[in-house]
Amino acid sequence: MAFIDLIQSSAGTLVFACVVFGLLVGSFLNVVIHRLPKMLQAEWEWQCAELGGETPVAGPKYNLVVPRSACPKCGHMITALENIPVVSWLALRGKCRSCRTPISARYPSVEALTGVLSGFVAWHFGFGFALAGALVFTWSMVALTFIDLDTTLLPDDITLPLLWVGLLFNIGGTFVALPSAVIGAVAGYLALWSVYWGFKLLTGKEGMGFGDFKLLAAIGAFLGWKVLPLVILLSSFVGAAIGISMIVFTRHNRQVPIPFGPYLAIAGVIALVWGESITQWWMRSGV
Repeated sequence: MAFIDLIQSSAGTLVFACVVFGLLVGSFLNVVIHRLPKMLQAEWEWQCAELGGETPVAGPKYNLVVPRSACPKCGHMITALENIPVVSWLALRGKCRSCRTPISARYPSVEALTGVLSGFVAWHFGFGFALAGALVFTWSMVALTFIDLDTTLLPDDITLPLLWVGLLFNIGGTFVALPSAVIGAVAGYLALWSVYWGFKLLTGKEGMGFGDFKLLAAIGAFLGWKVLPLVILLSSFVGAAIGISMIVFTRHNRQVPIPFGPYLAIAGVIALVWGESITQWWMRSGV
């Protein structure tokens, strides 16, 4: 109780606690980002085998907990001291302790990003129910961003629970009134669903995945329908700018799809913190 009283009364302590906890969550998100797509792939292959009349063969147990993290090159099991967020990577100079194979800098980057965002959200919302919801939302956006970058997939295992969690948080109007949240979920899905089918009817091609619909629906469930135009505008602008830059400067193949989920996630976090202020300014200025 003493610690709860401390973080409740001291903004600095709350922010520090959320940064530290965010670093730990970021370490877990690295596991989710790496393993969840593989788990889903194995599940799809199992279902396809069953539908094809085959008898699926169970492989080694593989989930978010088992097996322990290990070096993919030499199989060295990562110890607790080697798994301290950011610090261990720096201490090991970004290399496996056993075989000295380089460890991607993305692991500490995800940890640091999650820690910084957690601290910022704590500073913005302060202690309370809204902070809990904002942290869940932010952590989900981080995981979805990197999964989409790696696989161009936005797993239902994250987007659909996030939608329901958003509605539950808004039963008491934590972020918006419940009717706004429900309309936001429906409108978020239908907005990109309409774009998808309009683009497909005009070009015969798929312009985005169904996961994008569900992600925007989850954002709408958390933040309400009023921020959806802002989220769509911001994500489209950022996505277009980065996409054009990749094509011009890195000779990105135009036939290779660029995931849209990360831009929706970035816009969602911006809307979480500043959405109401930006929307009010937008309406007052008549832009």
